[in-house]
Amino acid sequence: MKYNNSQRSVLLPLVIALSVVAGILIGIFLPGKQSSVQQQGFRLRNDKINSILNIIESDYVDSVNRNDLVDAAIPAILKKLDPHSVYIPARELARANEPLEGNFDGIGISFNMLSDTILVISTIPGGPSEKLGLQPGDKIIFVNDSLVAGRHIAEDRVMGMLKGPRGTVVKIRVLRRGFGDLIPFEITRDKIPINSVDVGYMVNPTTGFIRINNFAVNTYEEFMKALQELKSQGMTRLILDLRQNSGGVMEAAIKIANEFLREGQLIVYTKGRTQPKNEARATGKGEFETGDLVVLIDEYTASASEILAGAIQDNDRGTIIGRRSFGKGLVQEPIPFADGSGMRLTIARYYTPTGRSIQKPYNNGFDAYYEDLNTRALHGELEVPDSIHFADSLKFTTPGGKVVYGGGGIMPDKFVAVDTSYFSKYFIRVRPLVYSFALKYTENNREMLVKYTTAREMEKYLDKQDLFRTFIDYASRNGVARDPEGLKVSGRFIFVQLKAYIARNILDNKGFYPIWEEIDTTLRYAINFIDSE
Repeated sequence: MKYNNSQRSVLLPLVIALSVVAGILIGIFLPGKQSSVQQQGFRLRNDKINSILNIIESDYVDSVNRNDLVDAAIPAILKKLDPHSVYIPARELARANEPLEGNFDGIGISFNMLSDTILVISTIPGGPSEKLGLQPGDKIIFVNDSLVAGRHIAEDRVMGMLKGPRGTVVKIRVLRRGFGDLIPFEITRDKIPINSVDVGYMVNPTTGFIRINNFAVNTYEEFMKALQELKSQGMTRLILDLRQNSGGVMEAAIKIANEFLREGQLIVYTKGRTQPKNEARATGKGEFETGDLVVLIDEYTASASEILAGAIQDNDRGTIIGRRSFGKGLVQEPIPFADGSGMRLTIARYYTPTGRSIQKPYNNGFDAYYEDLNTRALHGELEVPDSIHFADSLKFTTPGGKVVYGGGGIMPDKFVAVDTSYFSKYFIRVRPLVYSFALKYTENNREMLVKYTTAREMEKYLDKQDLFRTFIDYASRNGVARDPEGLKVSGRFIFVQLKAYIARNILDNKGFYPIWEEIDTTLRYAINFIDSE
């Protein structure tokens, strides 16, 4: 906070007065006689933290929980290191590891809240709920004899009720359209996979599209399955989408990079103060070493995603399209503790094949580090590439002569600005209603919608319905009046969103992404680019 001279003239005497008062209070509350710790001849050792905790337990005015103090102290210590060295308490570690492990224990459904009721959107193939006959569209009314419908229960609490250790049982009763009575299910929880490959589909007869949302232990296997399916459909060119992928397991990213590179080509290397240089190189046994390749990135692409994008870019293997990535070039090692908690400690930096570290600076404090994305937006970086500047000392050159930069993420070869063309006041107000309407529409028309097995078929059907007008009326009833000017700007975007969400409710991501593609400017740019190669 900054003060002017007049403020300082007022505040300075106040600060001095407070200092005097503080000195008086210290004299009052610190008795002149020796404390019990001093009387016992206690001496601070080199282990200051344990010494302080021992003193607190021995002499503090109130009783304290030592474990709570430790949990509070460790993050403060790690905050002196870097933004990605973190401590995770035992109660949070299992959930934090789920995306990396690629599974969790539960009943195997995806759900949403519809009119304060748990609505089953889909059942996970091979999961316990699907095996017992739970169906999309079922509404969960009771969980273990507790009424959950109409109780304003938060989604995270619902997840806590349905998830649990493998082998345990949860009893639910569901309301199903066409049935008068509630249907009981007794479901034994099991390992449920978390898919990190959102979708793989053909955007045209020769070009495939694969989207990876994070890197987990099972990501490589999921990717290979999608790659092989698309190749069997005639794919000779690939668009790999890493947008909003915050990273994860580095080994998975290395394995996928290996599928694109020739034998001996460097993928990444790591190096730390106590860690020797460790290289990862391609084996020459990849399944897509030739064929046009495009990788999509944005400002949320980070860590393992940047390793993969950097390997493709630095080896001149493909074209990077989108916006500058996040800039995380630090490697964390998980360290478990006996009480179930854990720490992720930065032990090395990783470097792309040309030798660049893409880690952005964090010497201005962690708040500034994480505010960097907002700073980029304010500086216009998301709209024009000319606003981005790197020092010549961060310049590197690929074997093919392309100039690349380190020090702050992966710069794309082809820049695509963030799309704000559809923004209007009407869209901002109506946006929260799009998904709720799609959910209600799906439930009211499920019998007709389930007849369609592909996104294109369903979209043709929805295009013939009075869907958009129905939504505008729904928005009006929910407090957002019709706005002709706003609809002129945002109407097409809203309509495509409605169709995509409805298709997802029936066909999952294979229904969603082929429709969403119509308003995805970065993907449309990539398709046109790869078609022109």
